[in-house]
Amino acid sequence: MKHKTKKVASRAPTLLKVLKIAILLTVVGVAGYFTVTRGYGTAIIESLSARKAPRDANYHCPMHPTVVSDKPGDCPICGMKLVPIVEAKHASTTSAVPGLATVTITPETRQRMGLTLGTVEKRLMSREIRTSARIVADETRLFRVTTKVEGWVDQLFVSVSGQTVRKGDPLLTLYSPQLVSAQQEYLSALQTADALAAGGAQNARDLMDAAKQRLQLWDVSDAQIARLEKTRQVEKLLTLYAPASGYVTEKSVLAGQRIAPGDPLMVVADLSSVWGDADIYESDLSHVRVGMPIELTLPTWPGKTFRGKVSFLSPTLDRETRTLKIRLEIPNPEALLKLEMYADARLSDPLGERLAVPEAAVLRTGERNYVFRDGGDGKLVPVIVNIGIRSEGYFEIHAGLNAGDRVVTSANFLVDSESSMRSALETLSGEQP
Repeated sequence: MKHKTKKVASRAPTLLKVLKIAILLTVVGVAGYFTVTRGYGTAIIESLSARKAPRDANYHCPMHPTVVSDKPGDCPICGMKLVPIVEAKHASTTSAVPGLATVTITPETRQRMGLTLGTVEKRLMSREIRTSARIVADETRLFRVTTKVEGWVDQLFVSVSGQTVRKGDPLLTLYSPQLVSAQQEYLSALQTADALAAGGAQNARDLMDAAKQRLQLWDVSDAQIARLEKTRQVEKLLTLYAPASGYVTEKSVLAGQRIAPGDPLMVVADLSSVWGDADIYESDLSHVRVGMPIELTLPTWPGKTFRGKVSFLSPTLDRETRTLKIRLEIPNPEALLKLEMYADARLSDPLGERLAVPEAAVLRTGERNYVFRDGGDGKLVPVIVNIGIRSEGYFEIHAGLNAGDRVVTSANFLVDSESSMRSALETLSGEQP
């Protein structure tokens, strides 16, 4: 126990020495920090103080406009050479944009900044709307195959869904006792009309016409009736033919199956023209009309454009998405558009000639939109603008600019920063007694 106590006591001076060194280093670091910070803060305070006397401030830093001086020198913050404030004391810097002021930038500085100007001019503009469209079948080109008599399917000529058929192709044969009985009645009426004399032939012809009409109402074709009249042989099976050319999209019948009148057997879809279902935002509704043209592109067919038109606008908006369903009618002669494909749709509403400004010139804050207009003699004046639609890289101008005005289209944010600093400095100068 005595040995351990002595060992711990011998370590105490060492720990105390390390603690003193750590405290010393901390004090030195804090002192250095405050020294550097004070120097940096002093430089800024001196710069602001110098700018408060604009009559003596002839130079400023291009990167830190708050740093101004009455004589050439270096910026205490970044070390750059101070440049002259050209005509700053003679230029009116008042502006309609709160927090911004007119700035004067020399041609040399503009070149270094990469500053370019664009022209306000009248252009042909249009409102472009982009959305996605789902390809669906044209409901007016869907044909459901049914029968009006009871019977049994004898043979199927369409074995699978998706099979292509042409109008008039046989789909299936059907055995129906009712049809057999109706054919026999028709043949009996024919024989009676031939056998009776002229006086009673009219009644026989009436019976024959009634039997023929019954066959027609049961979808027996005129060709089948003519063949019955020629051969005078009852046909056991009735053949159902394709009502249109297209694809069998639904098939719900098998060979040997018993069917009743009205049972759905098949659906034939004519896809030579299809529909596209699309959603339009509420803000775009005023630019969408029935009959306006539309263009569709698909990643499946790069470089190919499908053209159609708007054929229907839904009378109600979707409550959750706040969009309106529209229907597009699209010719599809090559059957390249398949059902349930998705396409990119583009609608364009021409608006005529409008006054427009390059999109890159407009600075948007959410509260206001403004540009920097070239005021001549190197001056750039911030101006609030009222913009309209956007079209092909241009904004429509309702107010704020005139045709022929020149506006900044690049380095806007550098000019905006300079203008904001200049406005702040002028505010400080105005507050000085």
